[in-house]
Amino acid sequence: MTADVVLVSTGRRPFTQGLNLEGVGVITDSRGCNVVDDHFQTTVPGIYAIGDVIPGPMLAHKAEEDCVACVASMGKTEEQVKAEGTDYKVSKFSFMANSRARSVDDTDGLVKFIADAKTDKILGAHIMGPNAGELIGECVLAMEYGASSGDIARTCNGHPTLSEAVKEAAMATAFGKAIHS
Repeated sequence: MTADVVLVSTGRRPFTQGLNLEGVGVITDSRGCNVVDDHFQTTVPGIYAIGDVIPGPMLAHKAEEDCVACVASMGKTEEQVKAEGTDYKVSKFSFMANSRARSVDDTDGLVKFIADAKTDKILGAHIMGPNAGELIGECVLAMEYGASSGDIARTCNGHPTLSEAVKEAAMATAFGKAIHS
């Protein structure tokens, strides 16, 4: 192979010049990356960083995913049900009480169920937390087929799995209490 010019390039550096990070107290590592916690907060409360300015792969799709919250929702919100004047019941189950979430140290978030107070039919489900996009599928299927929160509560889930949080939220809605509340 012949060439007029050869470019050899190794490594990448975060581009943070001119942001006055030191002036506000944000600590950077030896490469100039912002030091962040599991929630992407820097060493200064209220200042967050993602993407190419934090340690890890400098990839566009990773940076994009860093800022996507794990949230999934279906059906009606509590505000919508309230505005309609529907008699409803609601429950929340925290991932803090879920064995799988605890074992992978990802316990932020919850599963919220809204059901008709008279029929127990599912009116809405909202999930904020790990794998929310996958977990909402069970709720969508149940609502599509007219299931109640009690129907989901009686479903046998593997253990330990995040899907147990859906079951426990449904139990709290249908029966007033989850196993691990």
